[in-house]
Amino acid sequence: MTYNNITVAEAVCRYRRRAGAFAPRAALIDMDGTIYNSMPHHTLAWQQMMRDIGVECTRNEFYLYEGMTGAATIRMLLQRAGLPEPSDERVRELYAVKSRYFNEMERVGPVPGVERVLHALRDAGIDRVIVTGSGQASLIDRLEADFHGIFSADRMITSHSVIHGKPHPEPYLRGMEIVGVKPTEAIVLENAPLGVESGHASGAFTIAVTTGPIPPEKLWEAGADVVFPDMNRLADLLPDLLNA
Repeated sequence: MTYNNITVAEAVCRYRRRAGAFAPRAALIDMDGTIYNSMPHHTLAWQQMMRDIGVECTRNEFYLYEGMTGAATIRMLLQRAGLPEPSDERVRELYAVKSRYFNEMERVGPVPGVERVLHALRDAGIDRVIVTGSGQASLIDRLEADFHGIFSADRMITSHSVIHGKPHPEPYLRGMEIVGVKPTEAIVLENAPLGVESGHASGAFTIAVTTGPIPPEKLWEAGADVVFPDMNRLADLLPDLLNA
């Protein structure tokens, strides 16, 4: 089956020519927008918090910042607005306000089809690692309850685990470290350009899924090896991809 004029087999062949091998043993998986349909709430919470301090932002622009740490996002937006560099304490205060707004909203659910993908990875013996730019404890704590047996607490890279957030490759390289795999033994599952950039820069085979308003072209431009229109399409072809 073909997506954007490239089949899964062709995508793997291209990656193998570039990287020299393809032998997936671990899946490094983003959380917001990839596992949970949380980005609409995040974008609104970010917009409300920034409006509180007199900085106007559009909701949709926050989809483009997805994957950055909260601190990096705050510092970037304040600098853009011409405001003084905030202290670390001020950044923590602002992020706490954003988190409060998020937690006051209706509970978010999983992205449709993601359970099929996660169970297929588990059944294929692929290690699963969460790699998120978020520090949103309310979602991280839900992973075991919502996806029992899929993830473990010692296999999570969050904004608190890294110095450099996405699009830097550090988050995904750290994810590889904790399960002891090389880039050619890892696949990255993402939904946002900065996350795709991070996965591509780490050397892993990077899968993008369009789960929000970002057009597929942006994901290809960021370095995705293959782009799927939704999680169910990925689930349908995941066995072919893993066995390619």
